[in-house]
Amino acid sequence: MATALAAVPGGRDLWRVAIIATGAAAILAPVALVVYQSFLSAPFFSARARFSLDGYAFVLADEDFWVAGLNSVILAASMVAIAVPVGAALAYLVVRTDLPARRALETLVLVPLFVSPMVLAFGYVVSLGPVGFLTTAYESVLGAAPWNIYSMLATALIVALTHVPHVYLYVAAALRLVPSDSEEAARVAGAGPGRTALTVTLPMVLPSIGVGAVLVFFLGFELFGLPYVLGDPEGRLVLSTYLYKLTTRLGTPSYQLMAVVVVAIMVVTLPLVTLQRLVTAQARRYATVRGKAVRARLVPLGRWRWLAFAAIMLWLVAVVIVPLAGITLRSVVSSWGLGVNLADVLTLRNYAAIDSMRGVGRSIVNTALIATFGAALSVAAYAAFTLATHRWPGWFSRVFDYLVLLPRAMPGIVAGLAIFWLFLFVAPLKPLLNTLASIWLAYTLVWMPFGLRLVSNAVGQIGEELEDAARVAGAGPGRVARDVVLPLARHGLLASWLLTFLLFAREYSTGIYLIGPGSEVMGAMLVSLWSAGNIDVVSALSVINTVMIALGIAIALRLGIALDE
Repeated sequence: MATALAAVPGGRDLWRVAIIATGAAAILAPVALVVYQSFLSAPFFSARARFSLDGYAFVLADEDFWVAGLNSVILAASMVAIAVPVGAALAYLVVRTDLPARRALETLVLVPLFVSPMVLAFGYVVSLGPVGFLTTAYESVLGAAPWNIYSMLATALIVALTHVPHVYLYVAAALRLVPSDSEEAARVAGAGPGRTALTVTLPMVLPSIGVGAVLVFFLGFELFGLPYVLGDPEGRLVLSTYLYKLTTRLGTPSYQLMAVVVVAIMVVTLPLVTLQRLVTAQARRYATVRGKAVRARLVPLGRWRWLAFAAIMLWLVAVVIVPLAGITLRSVVSSWGLGVNLADVLTLRNYAAIDSMRGVGRSIVNTALIATFGAALSVAAYAAFTLATHRWPGWFSRVFDYLVLLPRAMPGIVAGLAIFWLFLFVAPLKPLLNTLASIWLAYTLVWMPFGLRLVSNAVGQIGEELEDAARVAGAGPGRVARDVVLPLARHGLLASWLLTFLLFAREYSTGIYLIGPGSEVMGAMLVSLWSAGNIDVVSALSVINTVMIALGIAIALRLGIALDE
């Protein structure tokens, strides 16, 4: 009885309840609306809408839906099969060995995380497509190119290699905590670096490797940009592109069918997110990664040092240099194809055309605003949620901790669609539909789990005794947060803002359904322009988007902020 009463929020905790309730409403409202719409016969705002299961019957009977689902499974499995071993090996080489230029590589290997997948997809097409720069160069010397960038094999390989950094992050973090005693014993016994890695080091971080595997498998169902650009020429769909093309296929917005597809995606992804959380908790409790000897001695690679370095550089060339160089070159030529002389087609008209196309120039300004001020507002919201749950054992806090899994289970395109419907459904919000407010709310929800982790890490580094001292001096929870926690966490909050800036600047799928006059953003505009076949402006806008992200990375590094936070 006493325990139950203790769980009831007191007057001093009402501010916590109010903040958590606001966050819970923001999370649950779009999800509830999507589920509600899936059981209707017409759009939710229509007077003809009635309870119906026809939407489920149509989608589940549609062969394309099952083919799209199978393709999503294939891509997800391919990502696990390729990205997990490559990411684990990469983390071992960078963190535990005497690899040349280790410090520089720790930053470079994370670059693919911050480049828009749409930009990467465009870059691969203009570099390795049927009339790509590298394809035409190869064919002019050696004959027909042996690759097909639009094949399922090429798509699977590209999405896997571009997601290697996701696995690297988890494994590298665990490897930094592993003592070097066992590795030294293995080397004394005569084991080489390869055998030491496979039989000693990597087995001790298996839970973290498992976290990476679950994460990339989940991300396989979230994919949109790469499968959309690379799969569209052959009519190959995944679940997210099936959702996007559903309206085009039927000719009219079929909200109930779209809602059914959204529910289907969440039914698959939510268990994966929950599993990732459980595996992450297990990894943190894994006893072998603890101990006082956390400063490991580097494993000497000997004659393999430069071969390992060359392999990593080859991966970086494949996932960063080739697509970005291709899209940059395509942005300064008027056309391209076999036999075209580069000197004859050089031009800056693609950049000049940005001003002449409606909404494109405004999308650059809007992206800068949403990535700068919008990211700051989002971090402020994440900080409010974090402070409301910080060191509070109330059940409200535990419930909210699980609620934040829901946005993670919604791919960006799904979250954008849900927010679009929410702004249509709630009368006070409808005037804000074609404004940056809708974009900001969608971005904030999509990246809430990540943002909360960033802010929680910053706040969690503050010693509890400092807060206790303030309370003993008579400070209430609000003053403790204002005068103790936030000032001491300011560097972490700045890091959170810069990393959120990078994520908001690269985001593309979330704004697809929210884009309109006044709410254009670069990522969603790239999808729209590509669909219209305007590759010239797509290339120029992609370069500008990449430069914006590069500036954000440069500022973060200049301020000493680690990109792997």
